[in-house]
Amino acid sequence: MRRGLRHLALATGLLAALAACETSSLAPRETGVPPHARPDALAPEPEMPEPPQKRSLASRDLETYYARIQNDLLAQGLLRTDGGGPDTPFTDTMLLRNFERIALAEEYERGAGLRPSRGELGYIKKWTKPIRVAVEFGELVPLDQRVQDRNMVVQYVNRLAGITGHPMSVTSGDANFHVLFMSEDDKAQIAPRIRTLVPDVNPSALDIFKRLPRSIHCLVMAFSERPGGYAYGDAIAVIRSEHPDLLRRSCVHEEIAQGLGLGNDSPNARPSIFNDDDEFALLTTHDEMLLRLLYDPAVRAGMDAEQVRPIVRARAATLMGGES
Repeated sequence: MRRGLRHLALATGLLAALAACETSSLAPRETGVPPHARPDALAPEPEMPEPPQKRSLASRDLETYYARIQNDLLAQGLLRTDGGGPDTPFTDTMLLRNFERIALAEEYERGAGLRPSRGELGYIKKWTKPIRVAVEFGELVPLDQRVQDRNMVVQYVNRLAGITGHPMSVTSGDANFHVLFMSEDDKAQIAPRIRTLVPDVNPSALDIFKRLPRSIHCLVMAFSERPGGYAYGDAIAVIRSEHPDLLRRSCVHEEIAQGLGLGNDSPNARPSIFNDDDEFALLTTHDEMLLRLLYDPAVRAGMDAEQVRPIVRARAATLMGGES
């Protein structure tokens, strides 16, 4: 402020001097002498950019914590990225069993926050309308990481569209599936953003995002198009930006796939990312088959186990190389 006032005073003085010269008979009206450049001291100072925000100690501690978790898992031979192999065989019967546990049961009770469900088989949940995915970032996510993560989501969404045959794309416009990469420092923005995206969100669901414990690396919530329905209309995935690359990619793979309707985990599913043992980091061949089963045109949102079982049994046999 003080520097600005001084510049204003100097400019006013120059204008007064020029006015005096114009009325003097000693000063020529025209001259061939080029004017001197304006002194540097009189040039307006360039606007200084806002100092970049600094990540909090809590965010940096989380980054160290998750890096240690990834290193520990890798040292144990976990977080595999090979999609399964000869050491992880499965049959069509196992595929059907895993489909029922992962697609028909729910990990948490509906409308009850993070309260685990009792594991009963429910109803098929899936998208029936095109999925338009938007990618958003918290303010302190580094720019190079944003580019990397957005490209990762684009590639994965294209892959899922090919697997399911369902229309899916990443968009910068109107979206119904939002992937939010947020840091600990962005936590206060998450709940208001979700309320903007889904105005009628259940308060208990919103509370999850307000007090997200560090034991939850990432999560997704899918919302039915109609109250009490089973066809999805919106979904929001939140992924911690403090994760190292592989854990962050693992979160993207699992949460977007779960947001398509594979909402549960099973300790018997192998090779699969829908298993809390962290053996696999990325979508496996087994998981691709689960998605193909879920998005078979004969499998409809709202079907129960008795209705869907014969369809999935025949389709699973075909996928495994048998006869339908």
